[in-house]
Amino acid sequence: MSAPERIPSGRLTPAELEKHLEHGELTVLGRVREASNAVLYCSVTYRDRTGHCVYKPVAGERPLWDFPDGTLAQREVAAYEISRATGWELIPPTVLRDGPYGQGMVQEWVDPSDEGDSPELLALVETEEPEPGWKAVGFAQVGEGRTALLVHADDPRLRRLAVLDAVINNGDRKGGHLLPTADGRVLAIDHGVTFHVEDRLRTLLWGWAGEPLTEEAVAVLERLAAETADGEPLAARLAECLTADEIAALRERIAGMLNSKVHPQPGGEWPAIPWPPV
Repeated sequence: MSAPERIPSGRLTPAELEKHLEHGELTVLGRVREASNAVLYCSVTYRDRTGHCVYKPVAGERPLWDFPDGTLAQREVAAYEISRATGWELIPPTVLRDGPYGQGMVQEWVDPSDEGDSPELLALVETEEPEPGWKAVGFAQVGEGRTALLVHADDPRLRRLAVLDAVINNGDRKGGHLLPTADGRVLAIDHGVTFHVEDRLRTLLWGWAGEPLTEEAVAVLERLAAETADGEPLAARLAECLTADEIAALRERIAGMLNSKVHPQPGGEWPAIPWPPV
C-alpha cells in the first residue's frame, strides 16, 4: 500500500480544504504546550492525501468567566465563516467536527515563513513617534522604568484584519496570532474569545483607530450586512455556532461601522491592548 500523498501548499481550494478537514482521518501527533487550552497537532488524511491541522477539542477548553463553557471552538468556526465571506481569506479553513477527544475545532496548520522572507509586522521602538510605514499603538513599560512605543506596520493586510477583528469583536489579537506565509499573505489564528455581546475589542492593531475606512472595507461591510440577514445561508451557518443575541450584536457592529465609516476606537471600559503582546 502506497503512502498518502502530501498536500502541497496552494494545491486545494478553501472549499476543498474544508472537506478534507471535515471528513479526513485525524491522527494526533503532538501538543502545542504554550497554549492555554488543549491544542493538538494532527495529521489529517482524506482520499489518499495527507495534510496537517490543529485540533482543539471542546473537552480541553478552560472555563472563562465571561464566555459560556464549551463554546470557544464554535466561535473559531464562526470567525472563519465571517472571514470567508469577506473574500480576504484571513483565517485558515476551519471546521467543527468529532475527533479522537470528542467534538472540536479543526483548522488547517499554517507554517509561517522564515523571518527573512517577510517584513516585520510589530515592534517596540524607543522613539516618541512612529517612523514612516508604521502606526503607533501606545507606550509600554519595558522594565527598569523604561518605556517603548509599540508600533505595527502600516500594512493593508493588517488593516483588513483590523476590520475583521472589529466585526467579530476579537478580545485577544496578539502578535503571536499573526502568521506571515511564504506566498505573501498574513493569516490569523486563535479566535475563541470573539462575538461577545458587549464591546470586548482588545487588539494590537489600533493604528488606524478613528481613521476613515477604505472603500474596499465599506464594500465588504455592506456585503456582510446583506449576508448576515435572516434567511441568508451565512446567517444560518452562524446560528449553528452563536446565540441569537450574539448574532444580533454582530449585525449591530457591522451597521455601526457602516454608519460611521471609520475604524473603531478603544471604548475605555475594557483593556484595549492585550499584554504581553505576543
